[in-house]
Amino acid sequence: MASPWSLSNALRGMFAKKTIDDETWTDLEDALLSADFGPDITDAVVDELRANVAKYKTTDPADLRRMLRETLEERLTRLDSTLKLTDRPAVVLVVGVNGVGKTTTIGKFSKFLTNYGRSVIVGAADTFRAAAVDQLATWAERGGASIQRPQQQGQDPASVAFQTVERAQREGIEIVLIDTAGRLQTKSGLMDELSKIRRVIEKQTTIAEVLLVLDATTGQNGLSQAEAFIEHAGVTGLVITKLDGSAKGGFVLAVQERTGIPIKLVGQGEGIGDLTGFTPHVFVQNLIG
Repeated sequence: MASPWSLSNALRGMFAKKTIDDETWTDLEDALLSADFGPDITDAVVDELRANVAKYKTTDPADLRRMLRETLEERLTRLDSTLKLTDRPAVVLVVGVNGVGKTTTIGKFSKFLTNYGRSVIVGAADTFRAAAVDQLATWAERGGASIQRPQQQGQDPASVAFQTVERAQREGIEIVLIDTAGRLQTKSGLMDELSKIRRVIEKQTTIAEVLLVLDATTGQNGLSQAEAFIEHAGVTGLVITKLDGSAKGGFVLAVQERTGIPIKLVGQGEGIGDLTGFTPHVFVQNLIG
């Protein structure tokens, strides 16, 4: 299985050469495209780097590596990756198509928050899949969170969300994570359901974040599947999962530029502790090497 940071391997030989030549630019373009930056961003980045190399009259590949780091970091920091969780309780809706790792992400996010001393409750509002509640309960427990289960099978998801927020307010729990369905019979039905969940919660308190979970291994296809959520669900931040294995690191920049929505969390492994806040500087260092 390829390294998650395979771009650094592709670039290593290129930057080890003694000078910047035509082959360097071809190799750089190929490496960025292979890492799923997409043609538009690849062209823009290469054009910017060519201009800077000409401006500073350098032929040193080490300068090009530094410029590449700076260019990618500058692009990634255009959007604010800070999680807005100051409300009490801070209510977070977690949305996304089935199969992207939404349930495991909620467990890992719970662990991330409890590590910082925050109390967390998870609302199992994906009531259409019987196994989803038990799976969520397992991950919530691993993450150190409480869970609000439906009181009966097929309970209205909005009422589960309401009960979760109500319990958080009653028990003084700081963070509420609401799991939502990723697929129904019709897209409009799913978006109507999310709208209803939002309306019910907003009668109790404000919604701090709506986080859309995306699977990096599906790349641009996964983003296309998720565009209904971006259009209708009021998404405030992205969570990129499965940046390990065969994932392409360039997708991180591509998805942020295509959606205009900041990445707030990244998952880089299967373990309960493998979800972290998104820090562009650290990400680019890992990506470029």
